[in-house]
Amino acid sequence: MYEICSIGHITNDKVVNKESVVYMPGGTAWYFSQALSRMPLKYLLVTALGEAELHYAEELRKAGVTVEVQPSEHTVFFENIYGDNKDERTQNVLAKADPFKADHLAATDAAIFHLGPLLADDISLDLIKTLSWKSKVSLDVQGYLRRVENQKVYAHEWAAYEDALPHIHTLKADVGEVLALTGQKELMDGVRHIASLGVKEVVVTNASKGSFIYADDYRIDIPAYMPHVVVDTTGCGDTYIAGYLFARSQGRTIEEAGHFGAAMAGLKTKHAGAFNGTVDEVEEFMRERV
Repeated sequence: MYEICSIGHITNDKVVNKESVVYMPGGTAWYFSQALSRMPLKYLLVTALGEAELHYAEELRKAGVTVEVQPSEHTVFFENIYGDNKDERTQNVLAKADPFKADHLAATDAAIFHLGPLLADDISLDLIKTLSWKSKVSLDVQGYLRRVENQKVYAHEWAAYEDALPHIHTLKADVGEVLALTGQKELMDGVRHIASLGVKEVVVTNASKGSFIYADDYRIDIPAYMPHVVVDTTGCGDTYIAGYLFARSQGRTIEEAGHFGAAMAGLKTKHAGAFNGTVDEVEEFMRERV
């Protein structure tokens, strides 16, 4: 049995700005897997790729990740266009991959399944229920809050969330996603509503303002662990939840796991690309930033 299995699409990302056009892999599955490739645990990625992008799976295998690729006619293809303001982007979806099927995962066992949908139809409610009968399910909710229309990405309500969340053990969302998911105006009202549906650990990130975990009617605040110079924040949320779930899988408390995940995400921002550190480096970074 795997300690953690993540399910999600690797994307083919096209990043356009005034200086350049760059193609690179991305998505929750990519950053989450790269981070866990450096951790001492038995980990599996289940993804779906078109034939032209199968080399992304090979890159992860070379990094030590066990990867199962479901066949797909296409790979998810995101186009991100940036103007003068680097905090604003236009996002297009030029291709979608096939959704994940329960029968493809029937023989897969893990202590924790982490779901990283990028779009609302990547992972069905039936698949969530099937996986929850096997073990704990962790969910990054962002993909369920997006819809694609004429290749454009728009905010989207997840109508089935109250049916899905009773089957989720750990939910990761940023502040905006909590409010969008629940329709609440106050953050903690949204968090408590999520918990009332059965989610045991609600992990809420808020960039440089830190994060918190809500569990057993108690909020645990975690500071942001930031380096002196931030180079690249892409994939920080995925790195955070990778570190959090790794720490929880190793028996650490919720608070300890929150600090570990935050430090792992902060350490990742010191350089461009995915996390490439070790457990020892994360713990040293935690000591440095205290």
